[in-house]
Amino acid sequence: MSDAQREALHKLIKEQQEGAAQWLKYWQEFSAFDTWQSWFYVAMFVAPLTILYFAMDWKRALQLGFYGFNVHVWFGYFDDFGATQALWTYPYKMIPFVSHSLGMDASLVPVLFILVYQWTIRHEKNYYLYTLLLSAFLSFILKPIFVMHHLFKFNAWANYFHLFLSYIVILVLSKVITDIFLRFQKNAEETGSKTGAGTRRKGPVLK
Repeated sequence: MSDAQREALHKLIKEQQEGAAQWLKYWQEFSAFDTWQSWFYVAMFVAPLTILYFAMDWKRALQLGFYGFNVHVWFGYFDDFGATQALWTYPYKMIPFVSHSLGMDASLVPVLFILVYQWTIRHEKNYYLYTLLLSAFLSFILKPIFVMHHLFKFNAWANYFHLFLSYIVILVLSKVITDIFLRFQKNAEETGSKTGAGTRRKGPVLK
């Protein structure tokens, strides 16, 4: 590592540390637990997970959980990118140590998608149609309500349509990845079943 690179890296790290300290100070002054907005985010984190516990089909827990974790990860990536690039901001946060909304990324959005995904499986409905409707609701109804109450703020060129496009990417990626792993599991089970049957046929007959 050259001296110029080391100096540039040191400057970036120092600015990052100063920015983190400023966000912590901001949170303590304007977004701590003495504000209703902070408790709103706590409720938004706890309530959906509680509902999921009682509403989820536990026979499909692994499939639904894997799918929901995909939604959480992809949505977290998109939300963190927008927040760190200052495309949007959450003026209030449950905790000050993340740039995005923990309640949205880790609870509300994944749970809503899990429940819709589960419903489409149970009733044999078109997954893409109903998750597209959910994405439209989140982008064009829920987020404007958040903006109205200063829970979400656009800073640059991003808008609600960009959020909608990000949801489309998320719902497609999450479903495709889940389907791929389900196919891997099914193939492995079928292979194991055939191998086991073949082994049983070759074994000695006991009398």
